[in-house]
Amino acid sequence: MRRPLAGRITALVAAGLLLPALAACGSDDDKSSPGEGGDSALVIYSGRNEKLVKPILDKLEKAVGTKVEVRYGDSAELAAQILEEGDRTKAGLFFSQDAGALGALAKEGMLAKLPQEQLDKVDKAYRSADGDWVGLSGRARVIAYNPDQVAEGDVPDSVHDVVKPEWKGKVGFAPTNASFQAFVTGMRVLEGDDATREWLKALKDNGAKTYAHNLATLDGVEAGEVSLGLVNHYYWYERVAEKGEDKVNSKLHFLPGKDPGALINVAGAGVLKDSGQSETAQKAVDFLLSEEAQTYFADKTMEYPLAAGVTSTVEGLPPFDSLESPDIDLGKLESLQETLAMLQDVGLV
Repeated sequence: MRRPLAGRITALVAAGLLLPALAACGSDDDKSSPGEGGDSALVIYSGRNEKLVKPILDKLEKAVGTKVEVRYGDSAELAAQILEEGDRTKAGLFFSQDAGALGALAKEGMLAKLPQEQLDKVDKAYRSADGDWVGLSGRARVIAYNPDQVAEGDVPDSVHDVVKPEWKGKVGFAPTNASFQAFVTGMRVLEGDDATREWLKALKDNGAKTYAHNLATLDGVEAGEVSLGLVNHYYWYERVAEKGEDKVNSKLHFLPGKDPGALINVAGAGVLKDSGQSETAQKAVDFLLSEEAQTYFADKTMEYPLAAGVTSTVEGLPPFDSLESPDIDLGKLESLQETLAMLQDVGLV
């Protein structure tokens, strides 16, 4: 199970606001301090859940030829920690769950330019326009639906349609979840603040039901509490892998037409410019873009691999090139402070 991100604090710190106390930004079972193994160790600040990525990160030591130490935590909090540490940071590599946190560091000039051969492995849409971070795996926003309550052909093809009267009280979402907040930020970038605020107000006024996170939203769809749920695609595929599709009482709808609700966000990596670990960190990026690591992301995390030449083997997952994601600079998802303020203004968080 993926650890839900830290709700309200996520948007603030991902926007680059410096928090005075982030000593506990690692996970509860993170007992080590980064860098205690000496300057020769590669220190990774990982916003990806330990249970999800530890198996592949455990293989990094052999790949980079030195000891690897990992601090796990929330992507946004770790980004804020790096910003607070500045050139004193022990982090050599930032492994983020989302593009927004990487964008926040890039905006402050904390990330080094990556070699062009690394960047060229990934489509331009899923890496920094300035070449200072690169996507490693992708996840699509989708609509989960309960087939007992709504026919496949009646599922909305746009998030703008879920606020129509016929869906009153029938839509679930997780407003404090970082993925939803990134989607709202994407809508702001694509359609402007005024249109996004009106959509959020309409969602609330239409009686949409709020959940703590994506898994709870999917649970709500399965239980028939709501007919539709706004989630990321991989939660459904993880559940199918665990229980079998015949035991899962929901289906997924991938939105067409480059709708803002079809946003593809990425987990990605950036090398810290002033850490003194750039060469080793770049080797780590090479490994994370390798066929071995990309296949791991595809098969174990149910995400889309982003490096050219690697495709997902997950049964029933639409091909990546068939998705109709909106055209957006993912680096602009760093403006989460404004998104949180908007959600608070509307009364959704």
